[in-house]
Amino acid sequence: MQVTRRQPLKPTASTPTTTLGYALFATRWLQAPLYFGLVAAQAVYVYKFFNELWSLILRIVSGHATETYVMLAVLKLVDVVMIANLLIMVIVGGYETFVSRIGLEGHRDQPEWLSHVNANVLKVKLATAIVGISSVHLLQMFVDVHHTPRHSLMWGTVIHMAFILSAAILWYMSGARAASSMPVHSDHDAPKDPAAQDPAHQEPEPKPSPVSIPSVSISSAPAPSVSVPPGAIPAQSAARSAVHSAVPSTAEPTAPYKPRGTEARIRDAGFPSRKLLEEFDDSHPRSFDRETVARLGKLDFVAARGNAVFVGPPGTGKTHLAVGLGVRACQAGHGVLFATAAQWAYRLTEARDGGRLSEELASLDAYPLLIIDEVGYAPFDAATAHLLFQLVAHRYERASLIVTSDRPLGRWEEIFGGAAPALVDRLAHHAEIVRLDGDSYRMRRAISSWAD
Repeated sequence: MQVTRRQPLKPTASTPTTTLGYALFATRWLQAPLYFGLVAAQAVYVYKFFNELWSLILRIVSGHATETYVMLAVLKLVDVVMIANLLIMVIVGGYETFVSRIGLEGHRDQPEWLSHVNANVLKVKLATAIVGISSVHLLQMFVDVHHTPRHSLMWGTVIHMAFILSAAILWYMSGARAASSMPVHSDHDAPKDPAAQDPAHQEPEPKPSPVSIPSVSISSAPAPSVSVPPGAIPAQSAARSAVHSAVPSTAEPTAPYKPRGTEARIRDAGFPSRKLLEEFDDSHPRSFDRETVARLGKLDFVAARGNAVFVGPPGTGKTHLAVGLGVRACQAGHGVLFATAAQWAYRLTEARDGGRLSEELASLDAYPLLIIDEVGYAPFDAATAHLLFQLVAHRYERASLIVTSDRPLGRWEEIFGGAAPALVDRLAHHAEIVRLDGDSYRMRRAISSWAD
């Protein structure tokens, strides 16, 4: 697997400035002893748990344990366990987020929450854990209500409600507003001249060095007139009978995305099947960069409004990885939409024919991540290619795309004609481009079954 990352050209920092920056960055290790101190606190709670458990056992065996005492003792044990869970979350999640990556990718015991943890997710989970601990404390008060002062009950309830309110505010700020916090760049909303509307007019312009692609060769000469290859998808009737059932009608613009539960987000994303990154058979590709896919799995590229492109022959796992990242984004609270390139072309064609293309593109801004699968399996005519270019251009530095293709970006002129250079230029900028090499996994399974 070959990985190409493109980043904007940055001024070369002077050596003293770079050294100072590295020195400041290295100060994060000052936090490491703090997390080891929390490990010691974890050991204290282990001791406290077994001490409370032993006391409970002795009282029960001696016959001096009343029902209220047993209930309070069990609640104390639950309280200790929940606090210990909170410590584990702070130790592992905090160290991973603020000090250094632990490198648990692929480990069979990796916690589910750690696979998509970031500062916002960690804050929400910590707040939720604190609410749970507060609930146990409040329950202890009400179980022993006859021995609990009235003012303690009142203040315990008030404090518990404050924790709930704080957790709700954190959830709203970290997750519910994520979809509506995408910045709008006016230079993308309405092109000011025909050259901005037609990618063919943009080809003669010199390409600045920040967007050069080392592994992609794209001619900067004026684009030739587009000839429709045999089997191309027409702009007006892009295999409508084949994809109409798979793509919702765009009689109205896409409804604004509303934050929902994880399962609802996964269901509404339109994935062909539910696949996880952890289920990917990393022994199949001839070469597989686990570190790159693990980095994508952190979803930092979604927060940075970057893209991910998976390129490789059929059956090498491109769609599996794309869906796995999409599912993980749903778990992290992001809205996601999945469709093949042909389905996106049909959707945009319907919106254009109905005079709603601008509204459709704007409504898709509410989804931080769109997935375009199977780019290259069928070529597009000039009008359809221009629609897909508009989708990519509209989301450039605004929201994220995941694209899968059976052809390297340097051959996308075979798919998009004259629109390819401008489309690739915007897609590949701020993108992780991952090459998968190998034989078809499906064919290997079929041949293996036949041989057996």
